[in-house]
Amino acid sequence: MLVLLKRSLILAVVAALLAVPLMPHFIYPVFAMKVMCFALFACAYNLLLGHTGIVSFGHAAFFGTAAYVTGYAMRELGLPPEISIAAGVIGSAGLGAAIGALAIRRQGIYLAMITLALAQLVYFVFLQAEFTGAEDGMQEIPRGVLFGLIDLRSDFNLFYVVMALTGAGLWLVYRIVNSPFGEVLRAIREHEPRARSLGYAIEKYKILAFALSAGLSGLAGSLKCIVFQLASLTDVHWHMSGEVILMTLLGGMPTVFGPAIGAILVSALHHYFDALGAWVTIVIGLIFILCVLVFRRGVAGQLHHMLQERRPTAPSAERRNLKEGQHAQV
Repeated sequence: MLVLLKRSLILAVVAALLAVPLMPHFIYPVFAMKVMCFALFACAYNLLLGHTGIVSFGHAAFFGTAAYVTGYAMRELGLPPEISIAAGVIGSAGLGAAIGALAIRRQGIYLAMITLALAQLVYFVFLQAEFTGAEDGMQEIPRGVLFGLIDLRSDFNLFYVVMALTGAGLWLVYRIVNSPFGEVLRAIREHEPRARSLGYAIEKYKILAFALSAGLSGLAGSLKCIVFQLASLTDVHWHMSGEVILMTLLGGMPTVFGPAIGAILVSALHHYFDALGAWVTIVIGLIFILCVLVFRRGVAGQLHHMLQERRPTAPSAERRNLKEGQHAQV
């Protein structure tokens, strides 16, 4: 039964991966690109929350900063998309390192409140700055031509570019999590004093985790800016930070790509229940409560836990000793 369940999950994942390139032919391409951007955003945030144990209430600052930097570079400076996206990622990573260096001086809820306060500071900077358009946002951002070859004004061309960059970002998340660096992050999450006693520079690891998470979040923000040709205050508002936390919890913190499932769920609810107006928030809240009660580890986390529980246990020490004795007698 366990083998059959594993094979079914593998087949489902393979089928989903094969279906992604065909999405723009069946699903509104802009919506599909929005889902991919938020999937990357949620997985990037989970580097801090799920794998380092740091709660950040200000991740929208990195997402929105990259959107504004990319939009300014393309609209005002006339730079090509590849340079504009790189500028957004670098700007977000630098901001993440700066905020992380200040926030890690405290722990727990105090650290979370510092990230929220600094994110609100970033929000008011973009609210008052002249080039951002204040409440109206930075509009009519050109999509440009990638590397002088790919015209991003076509939704289909842009879809495959977003798919490639999102895939690269998710692959980087996977490599970070499944590396010695990722093991150190989990050691910090599980028992920070013990990790410190082993000689690890905890502060440096935390700052680097902030920078990596912020940079990948910035990649998602830059892509969203190009897709919608808009950078608005919504991207840096604390509500966006709450959205990405919700996505991560729904998908499952202990997993690598579980938050992507949460991003798909939340984005789909917003898209298909948009006609309900303000009621969509209540619907999402009810679904979140249901998931917390039924899937306490998130959707992907609960499935992973079920597979672990059904895995046959290794033979006990007594049985092993008995078998060894029998072999010795033979």
